[in-house]
Amino acid sequence: MSIDPTLELLITEPWPDFELLDSGNGRKLERYGKYRFIRPEPQALWQPALPDWQADAEFVPGSTEDTGRWQYARQVPDAWPLARGNIRFWGACTPFRHLAFFPDMAPQWDFMRRKVEGVAAAGQQPEVLNLFGYTGVASLVCADAGARVTHVDASKKAITAAVENQKLSGLTDKPIRWLVEDAGKFLAREVRRGRKYHGVILDPPKYGRGPNGEVWKLFEQLPDMLRLCRQVLDRDSKFLILTVYAIRASALAFAQAVEEALGDLGGRVTCGEMAIRESAPRGNLIPTALFVRWEGGEGSSD
Repeated sequence: MSIDPTLELLITEPWPDFELLDSGNGRKLERYGKYRFIRPEPQALWQPALPDWQADAEFVPGSTEDTGRWQYARQVPDAWPLARGNIRFWGACTPFRHLAFFPDMAPQWDFMRRKVEGVAAAGQQPEVLNLFGYTGVASLVCADAGARVTHVDASKKAITAAVENQKLSGLTDKPIRWLVEDAGKFLAREVRRGRKYHGVILDPPKYGRGPNGEVWKLFEQLPDMLRLCRQVLDRDSKFLILTVYAIRASALAFAQAVEEALGDLGGRVTCGEMAIRESAPRGNLIPTALFVRWEGGEGSSD
């Protein structure tokens, strides 16, 4: 296995229920369905393209990165339905400035759908493990494509939201296990059980706590987690996706950690940045996260 030396850029383009309308002066203006929101965006170092931003709500940051509050110019419901393709999910203004899902994951959703459909087309039951799965959009994409999904998140609130998204999508008949668990402990048990998966989705925070107070620190614990991921993958496995948000680091560093952990499986590792394109005519890109993909087995050039 080797790492592709060319860093890739995965760009989320507007879709009917999501649009990055404009950005600049450290903020961004987005549309989620029929509602418009302004949120902080430190990487928007340029001037806005539009002269006047009209929004239903704005997230005003507090004294630290993880604090702040929403200020509402107009009434916004507690939750409202959104869709991408045939996957439906609820948008909501969360206390952490997010809108209950991450739109920049759209190219990753398309990638995992292709991989799962490829396994299903070969006559196998795809098995996917989604760690730190949040509100479950990726799990629903994989289940809709034919996978049996194990979704793990330490937040009971996130799991409750994921189940509601499953109902909204009309996918309650799909085989998804929703587990309120510490991701590391669950993964270690899966290794001991000898479980194998065709795909692993890994979206860890830089810092977090498990349901019983377990502490997660990305730089300290990710290498061990990748080694555990290697043990639930084999030469019939098709993918691992790692996404990393809100840190000062390089995609190359994480790609080399994945290569070290999964190198004996062969295949290909690619890495780079994820970004969202403005719908304003200039089309500026807002970078959002780093990613690493491992692709194994036949079809690794998809």
